[in-house]
Amino acid sequence: MMNPQAEELNEVIKKQNQTIFDLLSEKGKNIYFPKKGILGQAAQAKGKKINATIGEAIEDDGLHMCLKSIEKKLNIHSSLAFPYAPSFGRPDIRERWKKMIYEKNPSLLGKEISLPVVTNALTHGLSVSGYLFLDKYDKIIISDHFWDNYELVFTNAYTAEIDNFTLFTKNGFNIDSLEAKLNEGTNGKKVLLLNFPNNPSGYTPTIQEMKAIAAVIKKSADHGNKIVVIIDDAYFGLVFEEGIEKESIFTMLADIHENVLAVKLDGPTKEDYVWGFRVGFVTYGIKGGTAELYDALASKTAGTVRGNISNASNLSQSLLLQAFDSPTYWKEKEEKYHILRSRYETTKTVLQNKKYAEVFQALPFNSGYFMCVELKNGLNAEDVRKLLLEKYDTGVIVIGSVIRVAFSSVSQEKISLLFENLYAACKDLQT
Repeated sequence: MMNPQAEELNEVIKKQNQTIFDLLSEKGKNIYFPKKGILGQAAQAKGKKINATIGEAIEDDGLHMCLKSIEKKLNIHSSLAFPYAPSFGRPDIRERWKKMIYEKNPSLLGKEISLPVVTNALTHGLSVSGYLFLDKYDKIIISDHFWDNYELVFTNAYTAEIDNFTLFTKNGFNIDSLEAKLNEGTNGKKVLLLNFPNNPSGYTPTIQEMKAIAAVIKKSADHGNKIVVIIDDAYFGLVFEEGIEKESIFTMLADIHENVLAVKLDGPTKEDYVWGFRVGFVTYGIKGGTAELYDALASKTAGTVRGNISNASNLSQSLLLQAFDSPTYWKEKEEKYHILRSRYETTKTVLQNKKYAEVFQALPFNSGYFMCVELKNGLNAEDVRKLLLEKYDTGVIVIGSVIRVAFSSVSQEKISLLFENLYAACKDLQT
């Protein structure tokens, strides 16, 4: 039997936009944030002289209990580290991240989006999206070059089916393949995941390609499809070429059609080089979206967080807020960006060596952390990977039939040697 609090949220969503209700999974329809249970009662007791509601240990002076051996290691007030953060995320970081989304995506100005909900980094955001929008055997459309963790999240955890479109045609994005896959079968619910810069290929569409992707999605919605677009923006901001779209495709989809719900998943993990902090955000955008609608979606999202991990790290959120307030924050980011761009440019230069074409070919790449090569002459990618480890002291990743190279983690002076080793291993196996 559905909880009345879930029913209340569903009624709000149906009244505001029936499409979003239809896109929700059965779990998504049943989830809610428990404002009338323990959390609601605890909120009502906040500030009272005697508060025996919350499951935290409090010292006699009112401060949270903590071990001095931990506290002395922190250059931050204990109240910003040890208490639970809200399941929605800290209100201050939610407001700040929303402001920063607008700052980093100027085309979004004037468009109404939701207040982000904090997740335990982007992978958890993917899982939250799967919970809210995927039922058993639902298909999720993803390019044929994709991060293998998608299989664990969507297939193993939620028993959905990954349905691939072909990412590349010649040297660019395969618009026709995406369009065909999006309109395959009968009209109805469609779940699409877009990841730019793409992991593993390191490709971001050009400005014109991005517009074409948005146009294809709008056309499909015009024909009656109801589409949720999950946008994996893990590597947002790391674009290294002119003519490549620097803003998130979320800006184009946030108000493109009443039948298209854009779900932006992002966070500081790669943007701010804090892989271990585990903080991410879920933000919604749809044409005609209202505060009431977005609040209902946020409540369902926070309910999913509450029922899974309870809440994300308070300490990480606090440290990030302090970083965002730093007068050197943007300069520091720019310095790291230029290091990665230099490694990218060196990779591009090294790959101009014509001899490499004897054994492998680079897939298109222009952004992010990675690039991929396809092997030639029947070479087996796993055999090459093993030989690189055993003979050449070099590690790479095999994903399907391609080899992924993370130039982000290789010092600039070693990039040439990396590809020389790859070439040598391929030649060894040929002979």
